Amino acid sequence: MSMLASLRGSIERIETHGDVHALNKVALGHKAADAMLRGGLALAAVHEVFAEGHQGASATGFIAGIAGRIASRKPLVWVRQDFAEVESGALSPGGLAELGLDPRLLVTVRAADVEAALRTAADALACDALGAVVLETFGEARQLDLVASRKLTLAAQASGVTALLLQVSAQPAPSTAETRWIVRAAHSPPGTPWSAWGAPVFDAHLVRNRHGPVGRWIMEWKCDECQFSEPSSYPQPVAATPAHRPHPAAARAERRLAS
Repeated sequence: MSMLASLRGSIERIETHGDVHALNKVALGHKAADAMLRGGLALAAVHEVFAEGHQGASATGFIAGIAGRIASRKPLVWVRQDFAEVESGALSPGGLAELGLDPRLLVTVRAADVEAALRTAADALACDALGAVVLETFGEARQLDLVASRKLTLAAQASGVTALLLQVSAQPAPSTAETRWIVRAAHSPPGTPWSAWGAPVFDAHLVRNRHGPVGRWIMEWKCDECQFSEPSSYPQPVAATPAHRPHPAAARAERRLAS
């Protein structure tokens, strides 16, 4: 009973003092999303990102962009379930660098199963020298239940390190996460003449926000600024009138005069 009372007290502190921890935030750069989040993502908290299996790469890119903004120049620990790497492939240092993460400050850990990944992430969260901890799993993970979420939240609040949970091919379950996102790829704009690839663009649906409303946005990643933004407008080029041809209206006027 004493353990249950202690856990209930911890939950009450989370719910009561959540606004205090939410005062320290990092902006995403997307004006509408930051406004909805009252300034950005809360630090020293847990945030969840979900995606369908074929959208795993998009969700990885989205959470990498968030992690880069949160961790800044501090080390980042990325804990991956073995099966996640089998299904999604290895992380690309070059790709992570484009998304604002310094590969030299990244420590990746491969865990044999969800239990090991969860323990490793919890241990990493106890180190206040880190900027953030990413926990990536693939498929339904019953171990990531409400109790595990509360433990991660308490660990994040105690150390000041933000936890980012990436769950691919899984359904959201009750948790103490500050925010929960469902992410898909969106259409990228045309590439520049010197690049075959357009800017990364995400369809980001905020389905849980403990301190405000939810919303859905198309968010473009700006590699140079290392932040999200509203998608740029890319108007289709209009062909110019050939210099050797008269304007149609002028040509019609000339024909009328000639007749």
